[in-house]
Amino acid sequence: MTDRATRRLRNGTRTWHEALERTGFATALLAGALPLDRYVGQLAAYRLVLETLETELARATCPAVGSVWSPDLAKLRLLERDLRHFATLGVTPEPGPAATEFADEIRHSGATELLGFLYVLEGSTLGARFLLRYVTEAYRLTDGHGTSYYGSGDRARWAALTERLDRTLGEPAVQDRVLAAAERAYRHVALISAELSAGLGSPAPEPVQGSLRAGPTRP
Repeated sequence: MTDRATRRLRNGTRTWHEALERTGFATALLAGALPLDRYVGQLAAYRLVLETLETELARATCPAVGSVWSPDLAKLRLLERDLRHFATLGVTPEPGPAATEFADEIRHSGATELLGFLYVLEGSTLGARFLLRYVTEAYRLTDGHGTSYYGSGDRARWAALTERLDRTLGEPAVQDRVLAAAERAYRHVALISAELSAGLGSPAPEPVQGSLRAGPTRP
């Protein structure tokens, strides 16, 4: 019996997820010590990445993408709202090379692989909701200003997305391609985190070897 796509995705990328929680960016954010330009720098990086991903998903004609992608998953407008807020404060960092590299990979990937990128980036908004109070307190943000993206995670929307992924990605070979894309997404996120962690003390996570073949590790 073919395993569920999202179970394979979750188990195949778990080590990456855990490693990202130990980066200098993440630990400084939790400690309330992350410089504001690093937080806004992440938003700028993700703006470039999500602008590219959402454009490619919207134009894809692949039936699998059509069965999974939904406009309610779009986050670009939220990032742009946050960035406009910080621009009024004079904080306008540009995305670094890692974000450009990620966007270039998205443009040159197959349509089905876009779903692996989507899985990682939508899933990251659930973790961002946990971090929301740390961001709000550290930068004294009020009335949702500067936190639209970090506050966008929604478990009902995530459940609907994973149900569509499981229904659509039934073939093991297709799951393999989507899982490989998800791992590449985590690698790019790690590189973005490395840029934003410079001088903060913790190294970026190393690439995970063999997780494409790891298979399920728990129910």
